Amino acid sequence: MSATDSSPAWLLGHAERTPDVSAVDSPWVRLTYRQLAERMLSLAGHLQASGVRPGDKVLIALPLGSAAVVAGLAVQALGACAVELDRESGASSLDAILAQTGARHAFLFGQDARKWAGKPGLTHFYVAHSARPPERMLQALAPATCTWVQEDGALDSEAKSSPLDALPATPPDAHAAIVYTSGSTGTPRGVIQTFGNIAANTRSIVEYLNLTPKDRAHLILPLHYCYGKSVLQTHLLAGASVFLDPRFMYPQVVLEAMAAEDSTGFAGVPLTFELLKRQASPETLSKLKLRYLTQAGGGMAPDTIQWTRESFHPADLYVMYGQTEATARLSYLPPKYAKEKAGSIGMGIPGVELRVVGEDGTPLLVGETGHLVARGANVTPGYLNAPEETASVLKDGWLWTGDLAWRDADGFFFLVGRAKEILKVNGHRVSPAEIEHHLARHPAVQEVAVVGVPDALGGEAACAVVVPHAGVEVKEDDLRRFCRESLPVHKVPKHVVFAEALPRGPAGKVLKAELRTRYSSVGSK
Repeated sequence: MSATDSSPAWLLGHAERTPDVSAVDSPWVRLTYRQLAERMLSLAGHLQASGVRPGDKVLIALPLGSAAVVAGLAVQALGACAVELDRESGASSLDAILAQTGARHAFLFGQDARKWAGKPGLTHFYVAHSARPPERMLQALAPATCTWVQEDGALDSEAKSSPLDALPATPPDAHAAIVYTSGSTGTPRGVIQTFGNIAANTRSIVEYLNLTPKDRAHLILPLHYCYGKSVLQTHLLAGASVFLDPRFMYPQVVLEAMAAEDSTGFAGVPLTFELLKRQASPETLSKLKLRYLTQAGGGMAPDTIQWTRESFHPADLYVMYGQTEATARLSYLPPKYAKEKAGSIGMGIPGVELRVVGEDGTPLLVGETGHLVARGANVTPGYLNAPEETASVLKDGWLWTGDLAWRDADGFFFLVGRAKEILKVNGHRVSPAEIEHHLARHPAVQEVAVVGVPDALGGEAACAVVVPHAGVEVKEDDLRRFCRESLPVHKVPKHVVFAEALPRGPAGKVLKAELRTRYSSVGSK
């Protein structure tokens, strides 16, 4: 076998040393390292026979489950590039991604077949379905060739091919994954992640989380999200196991499974812990055996952080910060500094250097606010077929994250906000995050997002979009008065509007661009 430092190589190593140890499980399927490796090699052999070569882009649009794991590993086992997509991607996004990647092969969920019918360039579909796909489903995809992939990632017994017998010698700079994010122009933007990027980031995370073969992650995050994917990758490297659980629409069910499965780790975005805070029963929480929790995907309200630490005690909470352009992770706050450095995103992960710089890239002094930049082996070489956008974020070897931050004397970093989201109110620079964290402390506020809207008098004004707790009445003046008690006048939102829910993307992030559009005329009323 090749010495390639990659997820498929890690899997094969564990399959040889500990073949009968649990690798990837779910409520419906359980796979040991041997079984996972067998399915990966079998599928990789079939992909190779159907024309997939090193460097080819292969689309994967599957729900969280064993088939998605096997598909991603099989593609990368060939030295090809996995393009994992949200199944809910719209037709225009799919068309743009097909044009950008030139993909000829795609994995799709059976019930999505009609959505993929007639897509140009695709010659072979791997259809994941619980039973042999009905003829009408396959007819919708004609004239492309279709192969059935079972729920556990195994190929249809009628699919004739030989398993892959060896991993190719794939160079570290070869493309391993393309992860799509929203581009500034509205066109999907593909972040390139190389085999070297993934290996570097995965090893760093395993190091600071102290992962061992005894760990078992309970994963609810999708694999097309770099955070979810990193949970899988780190546990494959460590020889640990992952329980895939796509049932978070029922938080109590997930918590009960977490207890029954003896899970030691759990990862979530701020919304994850907000929902648990509202619905988790203390009795179920007391049964958990978690060693650690991780939180990324945006800033979490201070009271939710406190609730999480108290409710999941003695598990450690790692507050983390990262970007798709950094494969997954850039910094983490060691749990021992939770109180002393509250509000900090921590320090760079092993192998990553962080700086705060001015507009010209010159490093700033302690306490000065500027652009947060990073460099390390986990940083992307750029965006797929987008040289101008690549040049806008990669400058002189540094990734410009788009965030504003400052550094304290101990080397801990504190975010101020997205550079593009910082408001300019009457000549003052105002961080929406600061206002959001303050309003989140009000007992009537369930969720809040602050955006800038045009001001009738010119310039920009802060608009707070508030989701109140069910059955609680609160008025705009009440919340503005609450802000005036602790914030300077220029940080008090000029407008407060109420909504039933905040719009969110697949990973749970608030879609602030949508809010700015929705409430752009509030200042003219």
